[in-house]
Amino acid sequence: MLRLCTSRGMLNGSLLATDDVTEHWNVLAPEYVADAVGQIADYPTVSVAWAGYLGLAVAHGWDANWEVCVRTAYKQYYGAQGFDDMDEHIVQHVLGLELESKEAKDLEVIIRSCAQMAVTLIRREQIEPQSPMAFHVFARAIKVMYRIGAALELKRLGYKFEEMKLPPHFGTMPEC
Repeated sequence: MLRLCTSRGMLNGSLLATDDVTEHWNVLAPEYVADAVGQIADYPTVSVAWAGYLGLAVAHGWDANWEVCVRTAYKQYYGAQGFDDMDEHIVQHVLGLELESKEAKDLEVIIRSCAQMAVTLIRREQIEPQSPMAFHVFARAIKVMYRIGAALELKRLGYKFEEMKLPPHFGTMPEC
């Protein structure tokens, strides 16, 4: 998925992340899983993809005001139709993008593509549906999608990894 995002110019070969955003998944995951598991049979791509939108929203909140974001209840990411239109709600009301804008469309395409890739890879494993292994693989896939969404938003906001140049005297012992 990282290669896919990089090949489409949405990431630069690295998964941008912050510990705050990454660890916040543990708070949101139980409710997300409760919503998404019911969607797997009929809408497997949606059940995976919406975690990416949640990652977008949390990364956006981290940049804007982490104290507010960390207290935002999971269901506040819902749209007017609850879980079903969470994607549009996050794009419009959290990220502040028009649904028909190029940025919104680009995010939709890359998140859908990543989710489809995840679902295809899961299916190739031929894991027994509704088994403990199926749940484990699904849980890992949505966590990865959350992290992909967060990385996409951090890049969109202008964050990047940069090599730090240390001063020449840094790390040397002073003479006694």
